[in-house]
Amino acid sequence: MNDRFGVRKTIETAAGPAAYYDLRALEERFPGMARLPYSVRILLEALVRNCDGRLVTEEQVEALATWKPGPASEGSEFGFMPARVLLQDFTGVPAIADLAAMRDAVGAAGGDPARVNPLIPVDLVIDHSVQVDASGSPDAFAENIRREFARNKERYAFLRWGQQAFRNLRVVPPGTGIVHQVNLEHLATVVRVAETGGERAVFPDSLVGTDSHTTMINGLGVLGWGVGGIEAEAAMLGQPIAMSAPQVVGVELRGRLREGVTATDLVLAVTERLRKHGVVEKFVEFFGDGLDALQLADRATIANMAPEYGATVGFFPADEETLRYLRQTGRDAALVDLAERYLKAQGLFRSASTPVPSFSETLTIDLATVEPSLAGPKRPQDRVPLSRMKDAFLTGLAAPVKDRGYGLAPDALGAEARVGDATLRHGAVVIAAITSCTNTSNPSVMLAAGLLAKKAVERGLTVPKHVKTSLAPGSKAVTRYLETAGLLGPLSALRFDLVGYGCTTCIGNSGPIDPAVAEAIEDKGLVAAAVLSGNRNFEGRVHASTRANYLASPPLVVAYALAGRVDIDLATEPLGTDRDGKPVFLKDVWPTDGEVAAAIGASLRPETFREQYADAFKGGKEWAGVAAPTGDRYAWDPASTYIRRPPFFEEAVLAGDFHGARCLALFGDSVTTDHISPAGTISTKSPAAKYLVERGVAPADFNSYGARRGNHEVMMRGTFANTRLKNLLVPGSEGNVTAHQPS
Repeated sequence: MNDRFGVRKTIETAAGPAAYYDLRALEERFPGMARLPYSVRILLEALVRNCDGRLVTEEQVEALATWKPGPASEGSEFGFMPARVLLQDFTGVPAIADLAAMRDAVGAAGGDPARVNPLIPVDLVIDHSVQVDASGSPDAFAENIRREFARNKERYAFLRWGQQAFRNLRVVPPGTGIVHQVNLEHLATVVRVAETGGERAVFPDSLVGTDSHTTMINGLGVLGWGVGGIEAEAAMLGQPIAMSAPQVVGVELRGRLREGVTATDLVLAVTERLRKHGVVEKFVEFFGDGLDALQLADRATIANMAPEYGATVGFFPADEETLRYLRQTGRDAALVDLAERYLKAQGLFRSASTPVPSFSETLTIDLATVEPSLAGPKRPQDRVPLSRMKDAFLTGLAAPVKDRGYGLAPDALGAEARVGDATLRHGAVVIAAITSCTNTSNPSVMLAAGLLAKKAVERGLTVPKHVKTSLAPGSKAVTRYLETAGLLGPLSALRFDLVGYGCTTCIGNSGPIDPAVAEAIEDKGLVAAAVLSGNRNFEGRVHASTRANYLASPPLVVAYALAGRVDIDLATEPLGTDRDGKPVFLKDVWPTDGEVAAAIGASLRPETFREQYADAFKGGKEWAGVAAPTGDRYAWDPASTYIRRPPFFEEAVLAGDFHGARCLALFGDSVTTDHISPAGTISTKSPAAKYLVERGVAPADFNSYGARRGNHEVMMRGTFANTRLKNLLVPGSEGNVTAHQPS
């Protein structure tokens, strides 16, 4: 191990002494390091530990050790080597395919293909492939698992091959949980012990991931963020992530949330505030006495949505709450002890008495000012106070599209359609989904949803038939504590039955809605709504039939499902009527903070998490039943429409000068990766669909763009395939169209 600064020391671990690089000793050479933001200190430790004079230089260490707000420090370049890499299956399949192609190239050159392996630990969690085909039934989970394995058998066989072929690669099978929640509850260690240069070393846990919401782990004091596939693969192969010393925005949290205000309400307020302030490509680090009023799951909720407020990370330094969470989720006592001793020795442990770091800029959020809210109907930063929800939706119907409205003509505002015994109008809720890593990791809002359901069932309320309901917990631990609290039954009574463990509605895997409802929406041009506990609500992402998509806390998802519409004032209009015909209002069924706290105390136990993750890498009988090839090299199937060998080693592309290039597409604001390269449904009218049909794939078997990311032929044809994309070269158009040039 390198020790160019003479700061290597020894710390005791459960397995004996190990080396660590003492940042406090480094401070003797670079005074003022104690006021560095905690996130910068973690970057600095990685530089000191990996300083070899080549990939990491002494000059880079010095530049970061003397970081101060302002141009002199911010922007200096260096290479960051994370401790590990995190993949989900949509982005993980092409990463493993690239490694498999590299093995072929090494073999063709006469080398040993087995030498191609990740050089740092890689975890791949299969969580993005489950779709909500079945819902509102106790059998929904089993049916969705069956369909998931039938659709993705080839992809899963490929990943099982990779699991046995590559060193340093672990695969978490389907049906375990959402990648970020599995990371938070199980994979993350806060402090790692590993062999480095032939010596055991202790250092901070850190990571990069191929999912933008990798930032969720910042809530645990673990530095991590989302990167592109090429960057992740470079890190897997031992190359540092090239980056600039960040600007760090300090966000002071003061006070505490009022009664009835949830962590979801808080994160929507934070997202709105930080998006307006401007934190794109900056680090955000939270401080202040308000941190002591936030449980770790609340911090993780805020950290999760860093991509939505535009930051690279939303970091919470480790403190006593971090240690409490590690114990609560069943982590080993020796790990918790080491984490506490190491973090305190390194000056990486926050307390009420530690100095506030120096930040590039600061702003303050008073938790007491946060109010119940939703966000939508098209962007996560467009917060709508619950008290204004009805008026905001109705105003948006006639508002111009450029103002986030729908531009409906006056004669279209009263459109309605009869479906069964229901009359559907603009604002009808047709999807109500408790889904997404943002909230399903948070016991307070999940138990609040169950308590609200229990009170609603006791009053005799039901969910209208036109509402497709679903419950997709982020891990099996959630199901267990809901069951322990006696709340799975009430949720099921309102048709919020378990549909799967994974990223469902939020990624566009919402599955079909009632065909009669979909037909009525299309025929009458209705602006139907989805309400989901997710983090993204871009047009065309959740479902093709829902033009208005609102992010909300899990209990509000249940409330809007009961109401069946979003054009309702929940303060003055009832959710429904009880068995005696009396109106039941939201305030009648909303759980108190005391009731939620009591449910948490009675149902969350460390052994629950230990039991659920005991066989995290083993999987169930479906995973065991996937027949997979073995050996060092993958046997590519030329006829496969899922997995194709990447062509980098087969085709030499020489780029010369370009002349006469023309604009292909001209976009307005808020064009996202989901517009550029969608993950959801493959439209039957798309170029990707044409490619699949020509190869004998029936529309029922298209699966999703995300599931076919291992086939570059599909993904090239999926570029700009979002159904709500608006190309300004073709005014009034939607979808993947452009004007032919020069005609």
